[in-house]
This record gives sequence, structure tokens and C-alpha cells, in this order.
Amino acid sequence: MKRKKWLKITIGIVIVLLIINVIASFYFYNLAIDRNQKDFLQGNQDLEVSAEAMEVFFDGDWRDWVSSQQFEEIEMTSYDGLKLQGYYLEAKEPTNKTVILAHGYLGNGKDMGLYAQFYYENLGYNVLMPDARGHGQSEGDYIGFGWHDRLDYVDWVNLMIDKLGPDTEIVLHGVSMGAATVLMASGEELPNNVKAIISDSAYTSVRDMFAYQMKRMYHLPTFPILPSTSVVTKMKAGYSLSEASALDQVKKAEAPILYVHGNSDTFVPAAMSEKLYENTKSEAELMTVDGAGHGEAFVVDRERYENKLMEFLGEYVK
Repeated sequence: MKRKKWLKITIGIVIVLLIINVIASFYFYNLAIDRNQKDFLQGNQDLEVSAEAMEVFFDGDWRDWVSSQQFEEIEMTSYDGLKLQGYYLEAKEPTNKTVILAHGYLGNGKDMGLYAQFYYENLGYNVLMPDARGHGQSEGDYIGFGWHDRLDYVDWVNLMIDKLGPDTEIVLHGVSMGAATVLMASGEELPNNVKAIISDSAYTSVRDMFAYQMKRMYHLPTFPILPSTSVVTKMKAGYSLSEASALDQVKKAEAPILYVHGNSDTFVPAAMSEKLYENTKSEAELMTVDGAGHGEAFVVDRERYENKLMEFLGEYVK
């Protein structure tokens, strides 16, 4: 009798834990991946921006520059039927050079205006700034963290080639989630028109990033919540956290990649870019910026960033 009693208690405990795990999995999916209002990052110390960066990001003259430009709004239908929105700006002088920028989590295409202004004003590039699926004016009820977006970027590349001609030379430049997006795209069969990829503050995989944040933000073990959250993500968004891997993709990359990461980044550790760099198949370089937090490198050491960018592009974009 005692054995049966303890068996029932054990089974009851297991059932309760399974229910808690399922609830937690759906909670984290809704928290991070479902397209909805996100408040959980507010007050996150890892995303605190230095006063210098704050002034540029929120009050910089690049915002006035963006609002003063006559962007051509370009709509594209994704491989799975979503209407995606992009903002295109033709260079002042005719050129065959175009940059396609990729924004970060919860952002939108025009948030990349800080970088767009440099490419446009200093380098004379055409500029395209898409809204990622699930962001801005683009459709989508989930956030892809770069995985499904990688195929969208292949399509944006082909759209630009169709629009501008077969001699078009394209640079992909992303920050944070956008950096992971362009790295994930690097492992696809990109046209030879893609001459260089710039990755600023990328994570190795969605699973690695979630595991890091679950421990850091919520002090939770990855097992069993992370695997079950991955299952929920696969069911609702069509991808698992493990398959969404920039690390696996750069092992197949053909286009040269420049990695940039701040050494003071505690939201996505610089070690992730180091690991990506070490595993990249194509020509690659890594620049770390002292004192820069997440996505701050361009502001913290702008002169070095710009010089390195021009040096790298000068080698691969003719």
C-alpha cells in the first residue's frame, strides 16, 4: 500500500511539473517570439546605454536626415506569403554599390538610419532598409530572430539585382538580431553580387542566446524549459531554437564577413562573435571595441569603426 501511495505521489508531482513546464514554455514564447507589446526588456541593465550612445541613438542628427529623405517604399512578398516593407534610397550619383541593412529586435528598417547616412553620404551607396517580418510595416505574427528572415534577405538581394541590374554589388550590414540575420543568410546560395557582410553584435544561435538570457535574466536552468519552448516555437512559428543557428550558417559562408562587437556587451557576449569568427568558412575579420555595450560600437569608437569598414569594403567591393 505504501508503495502504491508513493507511486501516486510521484506521478502527481511529475504531472504538476509537466504542466508547469508547458505553461512556462508558452509564457516564454509569448514573451519573446509572439508579435505583441514587449515590456520585459525595460530596466534591463544589460541594455543600459551610455550617455554618449544615448545622445546619438535618440537625439542624433541622423534622425533628421532620415525624415528629410524621399525613400521609395518597396513591397515584397516573402516565400511564405507575407507582405514585407522596405525603404529604398537611390544614391546621389549613379553607382553599382548598394547596402541592405538589417535592424535589431523590436526595431524597424529606418532605425538603421545612423548607418544608412554613412553609406549614403560618405560612401555614395544606394541604401535599402527593410522592416523584418513581425516588425514595422511588414506582416508576420512572430519574430524570426533571423532564421526565416535569412530567406527574406536572399529575396531582397535578388530584388535589388532585378531593380538595379546584374552588375550591382551588394553589402549586407546588420546589428544585433539583424547581424544574426545576415549571418544566417550567408550560409544560403547567395548571388555573387553579395560582396561583403558586416555583422555587428551577433549571437551564435537563438538557442544559445535564450539559454544565456534565461540564466542571466530569470536565473533558470535551460532544461527542461528551453527544449519545450523550442517545441512550442516550432509549432507556432515554424522553426526550432536550435536550427536557427548563425554558427552553422557561417560554416558554409562564401562572402567575406567583418565581425564587430563591443567588449562591454553583456546582453550578447563578445565571445559569441569570437566563436562565429573562428568557425567562418569565408574570409573574415574581427574587430572588438573596448567600452562598447550592445550595438554601441559605431558610436563609442566611430572613427575606428568607419575606417575599418572602409578598409574592409575597399578590399572586396570594387
